[in-house]
Amino acid sequence: MTTTSSTALDPQRVQRRTVFLLGSAQLLSGIGNGATLSIGSLLAVDLSGSEAWAGSITTVLTLAAAVTALPLARLAEARGRRVGLVTGLLAAMMGALLVIGSVTAQAFPLLLLGAAFLGLGTAANLQARFAAVDLAEPERRGRSLSTVVWAITIGAVAGPNLIQPGAAVGAALGLPPIAGPFVFSAAGLLLAAVVLFAGLRPDPLLLSRRLASDALKGGDLGNPPIRGTIRSGLRAVRSSPQALLALAAVVAAHGVMVAVMSMTPLHLQQLVGGTHQGHHGGTSDSTDALVIIGVTISLHIAGMFALSPLWGWLTDKAGRLQTIAMGHGLLLLAVFVAGFGQHEPVLVTAGLILLGLGWSAATIAGSTLLAESVAPDQRVTVQGVSDTLMGAAGAVGGATSGLLLAWIGYQGLNIASSVIAAAVLALAAVMGARRTTG
Repeated sequence: MTTTSSTALDPQRVQRRTVFLLGSAQLLSGIGNGATLSIGSLLAVDLSGSEAWAGSITTVLTLAAAVTALPLARLAEARGRRVGLVTGLLAAMMGALLVIGSVTAQAFPLLLLGAAFLGLGTAANLQARFAAVDLAEPERRGRSLSTVVWAITIGAVAGPNLIQPGAAVGAALGLPPIAGPFVFSAAGLLLAAVVLFAGLRPDPLLLSRRLASDALKGGDLGNPPIRGTIRSGLRAVRSSPQALLALAAVVAAHGVMVAVMSMTPLHLQQLVGGTHQGHHGGTSDSTDALVIIGVTISLHIAGMFALSPLWGWLTDKAGRLQTIAMGHGLLLLAVFVAGFGQHEPVLVTAGLILLGLGWSAATIAGSTLLAESVAPDQRVTVQGVSDTLMGAAGAVGGATSGLLLAWIGYQGLNIASSVIAAAVLALAAVMGARRTTG
């Protein structure tokens, strides 16, 4: 911590600088996740020798992010956001290097270990959005958070497009071509860590505590931060109806998004193949399917991140509850468009775009509401619990969606997902009505 008195600092100037630094780090580190998601399944099949392991990298990465979210939150609670974020990013950089080593050694277990370490980078990226609101004024919290979320867009789009340049870099370094993109990943993660380690001073979380202490004029914040456990975090959430809604909003949105998104490529592959059967050869069918799948997932990712500033603005201007309701309303519309339009690739794609938009609105508004609905001594722990449960919901959604697809089909999967979104929408409506009548 610097020795500069908190009274000598302009908190809003520090806040603007913090958001810029967090956004820059998100851009750099997002390249690592983009490369992992784009070729992780290919690496898994290549090194394991079986298509049954195709989803293992995404599963391990998601679970690792969920498991490490709370420990990183504890570290941030004790040492500040800078230490927590840099630790996660450096661990992810190590993961990228392990992936490179696994390709060189043709070692599948080493690949899984690398994916687990990369999951810490995902956990750090999630934590960064909360760091953006530590010093934000109440009327700008949504926009600050959404700016950091939006920065992921560039890295997420750039990552998959670095496959060919990465192969050239890998060849120049004497590495297998498929390992090349992870050289960019490791470099991006290292640069992100350096940016935050050097620039995130004063630490936004520690400064916010000092400002609160000065405001009390007694130098005592009251209760010290609670020890970060899932039980203590959930206890804090249960004590606040708004925090409970916020947590339900982000967890449910993530579960619905992952469940539908993860099965859409398989559905489109079957749909396009069936549509073209008898008109083209198998190679043409496969090419058509890959093009449609690629466009659909790209547009879905754009929906998740590209309009984040809009949802941040609406969160601040229209209100947290209203934007949560918009988000889950969009999720409902998404699953009905995709589900009942299951035989038309255009409608499925439209549904996936709406799915990304709904996730973005619910996550930004829900995260903003969560950050301000619990006491300062509970905030970081509750945020860690939120990220843990989001990761768990994504893992459960991804694991159960295949079973639901086989059991009740793509339309049934979407209808089942609609129940979750509708429940949160109803909860937001009830809470909004109570606030109006109260």
